[in-house]
Amino acid sequence: MKYFSIAIDGPAGAGKSTIAKIIAKKLSFIYVDTGAMYRAMALYFIRNNIMADDKDKIEEACNLVDISIEYMDGEQQIILNGENVTGLIRTEEVGNMASACSVYSKVRLKLVELQRSLAEKSNVVMDGRDIGTYVLPNANLKIYLTASSKERAKRRYLELINKGISADIDNIEKDIIDRDNRDMNREFAPLKQAEDAIVIDSSNMTIDEVADSIIKYYEKSVK
Repeated sequence: MKYFSIAIDGPAGAGKSTIAKIIAKKLSFIYVDTGAMYRAMALYFIRNNIMADDKDKIEEACNLVDISIEYMDGEQQIILNGENVTGLIRTEEVGNMASACSVYSKVRLKLVELQRSLAEKSNVVMDGRDIGTYVLPNANLKIYLTASSKERAKRRYLELINKGISADIDNIEKDIIDRDNRDMNREFAPLKQAEDAIVIDSSNMTIDEVADSIIKYYEKSVK
């Protein structure tokens, strides 16, 4: 049986994870949160006091990390060495570490194998930085989802404020721009638009509008 894969790439804060989850639910696909997998790896590094620029220790630690995905009540759970860390990986510190350590090929190769395996066994929606270009180059549908840095910073700012966390929108935008530069200029599998990807700029679109647009592309592709 041939399974269908949807790859959603784009910069930080473009809404990839939110959109991918909605699409997966509507299509009854499995949502594979690749960003969460990298964040789990980053959490392990932080807990073990490994610095982002310590390549040797990071590569050594990769051999000690096991990351898996489980579903509980229809919700994806990220398991790090047997511990459910789903509620611990969404901090700015973990996000920045995930971006910084993802430049190392050994980190990425360890996770890519699992991601490809999932796509071979199920219909999947996968989001990240290099899904359509590297992880799933033969994905049936590729989307490059983007938005302006100001709009992405605004979304993150409101998200933090709503959680009761104080934040500075200018610093958030600076972090986003810095992360974009790292992701786009890393040596191994950098963030870029796949040649056959459909570009969607969500700056002036609602979440539902973006999701509906991608589902229409899916429906067109399967006809």
